[in-house]
Amino acid sequence: MATKTAKPDDIDDSSAPLIEHLKELRTRLIWSVLAFVVAMVLCYFVWNPIFDFLTQPICHALEKRGQTCGLILLKLQEGFFVAMRIAFFGGFVLAFPVVGYQLWRFVAPGLYRSEKNALLPFLVASPVMFLLGAAFAYYIILPWAFDFFLGFQQGPLALPDDPAAAATAATAAAGAAVAPADAAKEPWAGIVFQGSVEEYLTLTTKFILAFGLSFQLPVALTLMGKAGLVSSEGLASVRRYAVVVILVLAAMVTPPDVISQIVLFSVIYGLYETSIFLVRRIERKRALEEQADV
Repeated sequence: MATKTAKPDDIDDSSAPLIEHLKELRTRLIWSVLAFVVAMVLCYFVWNPIFDFLTQPICHALEKRGQTCGLILLKLQEGFFVAMRIAFFGGFVLAFPVVGYQLWRFVAPGLYRSEKNALLPFLVASPVMFLLGAAFAYYIILPWAFDFFLGFQQGPLALPDDPAAAATAATAAAGAAVAPADAAKEPWAGIVFQGSVEEYLTLTTKFILAFGLSFQLPVALTLMGKAGLVSSEGLASVRRYAVVVILVLAAMVTPPDVISQIVLFSVIYGLYETSIFLVRRIERKRALEEQADV
């Protein structure tokens, strides 16, 4: 009888640590979600300055062509959804360090001191690399991409309801009676950018998030190499498969144009090769330490 009554006690004792871990996980998830909600609410109330900041690349590209920077609302509710998208995007960016810290607080108690010292640099490098990738997309890729896309405009680079364009058209109409042959100088149809607010914001945030997340690749692979889950030889041997996977990812997270996909593919593949180099350095350092211990 004593043996039978001991089994439930053994089960309860063995399940207690699991319950504690689940409680700790719940606490960290609550703090992470709370940080995201607070950051999202804050970004919602300041969505106009954030939107002005995100439109600077397209405005600079239009100013280079002497065009007025302006986007339009195609739907009545589009402005609200733009504000919500900015709030969601800003909340994700602002809450990213807090989520990383909560992840560290959940994992750290189960690690040895040496493991903590090895993991902490990667947790610091993760938000830094995300911001670096986002800045690379915002300051380098987006201006280049917008300048390239706007190059397909032709004819009078002004919107039909632009007052300056109307004045120019009136002047041209007045001069047509004097010089009717001038009207045939530009027989092609005019193509001018008249972008949607939501479409532009979707394109911009996709670029920023895609490059920010892709810059996490060296952090993730180097951490896996530190833990012995991957090796430099293994990563180099699957290089051809990595190329295919990176191409698929680039096609999924970027707009449906070849130029954007090639740019993102080049960046991610360069980061993949950088990861192989970093993992190889870790392996060499580990080999030297093992030789010193012997």
